[in-house]
Amino acid sequence: MARGLNTARQLKKRRQKKRWSDRKYKTRMLKLKEKSDPLEGSSQARGIVLEKVGIEAKQPNSAIRKAVKVQLIKNGRQVTAFAVGDGAINFIDEHDEVLVEGIGGRLGRSYGDLPGVRYKVIKVNNISLNELVRGRKEKPVR
Repeated sequence: MARGLNTARQLKKRRQKKRWSDRKYKTRMLKLKEKSDPLEGSSQARGIVLEKVGIEAKQPNSAIRKAVKVQLIKNGRQVTAFAVGDGAINFIDEHDEVLVEGIGGRLGRSYGDLPGVRYKVIKVNNISLNELVRGRKEKPVR
């Protein structure tokens, strides 16, 4: 490693080159996260429900978690979104317009015992799913 008086340029250049071997730097600079992310970097996205699905929980839990397959309006990609709440799936029908957001947890990876589910439903036909589940509001008839 050069340490002389006139080595600043050399050190800087070498540092810039070596930075590309850092995984986080590389993904940030090449915007790989935004390219692979179905929501394209935004926090929430609208979509149309294609079908309701039951997903088996990972070991050691044993349950069928209720989720929906959603086709996003902005880019046509399909994602699986979890319906949060007791009996929440009953308020979601096929062809409903839903708002999905990240489920939280490990940096855009799946959450808890739900394999392959990265998103949750927060609104159905512009009404909060949480309000519907608690019985404070009713789903509008279209």
